[in-house]
Amino acid sequence: MGFYDDLTHVERKNRRGAGVGRTIMTSVTSAVIGGMVVLLTLPTLSNAGYINMVKPSTQNAISSSASNPAESLFATPVSVKVETGTVEAVKKVENAVVGVINIGRTRSNWMSGAQDVEQGEGSGVIFEKKGGKAHIITNYHVIDQAQKLEVALPTGEKVEAKVLGADMYADLAVLEIDGSKVSTVAELGDSSTLQVGEPAIAIGNPLGMKFSRTVTQGIISSLERSMPMDLDENGQDDWELDVLQTDAAINPGNSGGALVNIQGQVIGINTLKISKAGVEGLGFALPINDVKKIVNELMEKGKLERAYLGVQPYDLTNVPRYHWKETLNLPDDVQAGVVIQNEVGKFSPAGVAGLKQYDVIVQMDGKDIDTGAQLRKFLTLNKKPGDSVQVTYYRDGFKKTATVKLTKAPE
Repeated sequence: MGFYDDLTHVERKNRRGAGVGRTIMTSVTSAVIGGMVVLLTLPTLSNAGYINMVKPSTQNAISSSASNPAESLFATPVSVKVETGTVEAVKKVENAVVGVINIGRTRSNWMSGAQDVEQGEGSGVIFEKKGGKAHIITNYHVIDQAQKLEVALPTGEKVEAKVLGADMYADLAVLEIDGSKVSTVAELGDSSTLQVGEPAIAIGNPLGMKFSRTVTQGIISSLERSMPMDLDENGQDDWELDVLQTDAAINPGNSGGALVNIQGQVIGINTLKISKAGVEGLGFALPINDVKKIVNELMEKGKLERAYLGVQPYDLTNVPRYHWKETLNLPDDVQAGVVIQNEVGKFSPAGVAGLKQYDVIVQMDGKDIDTGAQLRKFLTLNKKPGDSVQVTYYRDGFKKTATVKLTKAPE
């Protein structure tokens, strides 16, 4: 039994070994057959686009196959040229952004006489070319008090410019130059379609022509900002500027330059930034839809024709509280409005309607008017000479209304 058992044990081991050998042979055979199937189907897979096969020249194919047949199965390395939307947008508009140079006259001494002196540099956007002329949008404050204007083209060449129209309150001006050397005109977009968070690209000349056509990128931070403007620096706001807010870097010299969307369309004219210690990324641009309306009138008439009320407004909030009761006799619920501080002309629109000095205007056509800036803005954006407006005001503690027929503002 022991001998039998030993023989059986050996026999079983041999039988197991034979089984393993058969298994190895079967695996090898399967691998060879599988490899042949893959080789035979490679052309079909390649033609179907599943595998990108190397197709070397005949000479290289022969030598490669001889040295290493597997090399012909490697996929071709892909070379990718990155063209971002920002790059394409900048290419589309950058040559339509120019420098605007403000030149004044000064007299250094009695011998040398008057001399031209550069007073400042800003930016502008070429938006139109026709009749041999090119037209440029820029900010009013870029050209303010200029005796002469020059435009620096993308080529570096400078040409003389003339002002077709300008408006201090809207902070816009339109310039005209010889169009023979202008190659690119910017496409004006639609600022009403903008969304907070979408890309915004600023192009201009920060700190002057040394950094001409600098590009910065950010996003649209807000669509509805109203910035008070004290234009005569008397401590009282004269105007409220409706602007887009962006965190794209805007610096002195960017004024009048382009704020561009990812399609390369101008969606705003860069106009100002908040410069305070600890404040970053607060830049503002005039929405291009507002700009279009104003630019057309500036080109046609040279200025904006504002409806004229005939009053000199003064913010109630700037009046000492003592006078609210003692002089103006206002009810306690009146907390804002516009005081008429001038003697109202008898034949002015306000005078004809019966308004007087020290009346406090609180509404126009039912819209609250809290400041003189809002009053001017309402008349500019909503009324034309010849229109009528209903004015709600307080006099001697009583609330009154008057219908005023507006005229054209005097020169």
